[in-house]
Amino acid sequence: MTMPQRTATATAYARPGVPGPRPVGRPVSAATMARPVAPAHPAAMPVGRPTVPAPRAAVTFLTVAEVASMMRVSKMTVYRLVHAGELSAVRVGRSFRVPERAVQDYLRDAYTDIA
Repeated sequence: MTMPQRTATATAYARPGVPGPRPVGRPVSAATMARPVAPAHPAAMPVGRPTVPAPRAAVTFLTVAEVASMMRVSKMTVYRLVHAGELSAVRVGRSFRVPERAVQDYLRDAYTDIA
């Protein structure tokens, strides 16, 4: 034995003593729909192509092993230079990355002309 299915006609009429469907959400007035947008809001920004910042020069990072091979020294020497502050580096996790420009600056400053 199955239950009778509800049809659209069964809910169309109101039964005495049973309230009708409740409204969903809060009532919205026309005044709240037409309120002005603050000038700092992103929706108030001018329409069109956004301004793109000027491209920055790409920074190339080298590993300690790459720096050591460039300078023809051991990796331990590079680590000593980094820890002494003579060669700038960025710590990424447990390893160091040295900007290529920092290696070039170090080599230029360390260069001594003999005779």
